[in-house]
Amino acid sequence: MDRRYVIVTGMSGAGRSSVLKMLEDMGYFCVDNLPVRLISKFTKMMETEGEAYNHVALGIDIRNLEGLSELDGILDRLTEEGYHYEILFLEADNNVLVKRYKETRRNHPLALQGRVDKAIEAERVELSFIKKRADYILDTSHMLIRELKHEIDRIFLGEEEYENFFVTILSFGFKYGIPEDSDLVFDVRFLPNPFYIPELKPLTGNDRAVYDYVMAVEQAQTFQRQLFEMLQFLIPNYITEGKNQIVISIGCTGGKHRSVTMARALTEQMKRLPYTVKLEHRDIEK
Repeated sequence: MDRRYVIVTGMSGAGRSSVLKMLEDMGYFCVDNLPVRLISKFTKMMETEGEAYNHVALGIDIRNLEGLSELDGILDRLTEEGYHYEILFLEADNNVLVKRYKETRRNHPLALQGRVDKAIEAERVELSFIKKRADYILDTSHMLIRELKHEIDRIFLGEEEYENFFVTILSFGFKYGIPEDSDLVFDVRFLPNPFYIPELKPLTGNDRAVYDYVMAVEQAQTFQRQLFEMLQFLIPNYITEGKNQIVISIGCTGGKHRSVTMARALTEQMKRLPYTVKLEHRDIEK
């Protein structure tokens, strides 16, 4: 199995933790600050696992201290044994790193009771060897989080970017409350209600008769079309701003007829786009 191993390293305060979170959202199995001497054992263990661990990221920083002196040799042995890995090195200007430490009031791993600027200089020396081996070097000095995510997406997703954006389309009933995790909420109570048709009342939007009844009216077709067009515009802009998922909630009174129908219709359209789409009905059994 061809696994992708990524080592995320670099200057303390340059964004390693943020990058690991981004990779985790992409589906990477992430381990931060694994002792260097365990890397070989960890890599071999991953090879025995299933596809759930097909993408692995390791965070390594100056906290490994003495172990860093062995990292060069360990990486060489992994290469000889046929393991392919990539190194992402995160960089930032000294003054930016000092400012970040002052703002967060955290101690630099090498500072102890000393000055942060001296610790940063010492760290640069200690990490210079791995920076030379890096496949990618990102200077985060003037990057916003969304800009950093764009760079991480560009490097590690490529053409898979949109497929790693998750869309949940959720039907619900307003009488039971709006779903708390909603990003967008739409009310379809303006559509004809099958609840008042005796033969349709016991059915749901999953039944063909209810679906056809709701979607037969021009208002339903127009709403579906315009909602789809709006999402086509919105989602790429959400991705640009750093979002990796969205919950679209569609509600009617009880969450059994109109909302289920519209959620189904929208899902079928959304599957034409390069996103991962999931359909859920929260209140259909109530």
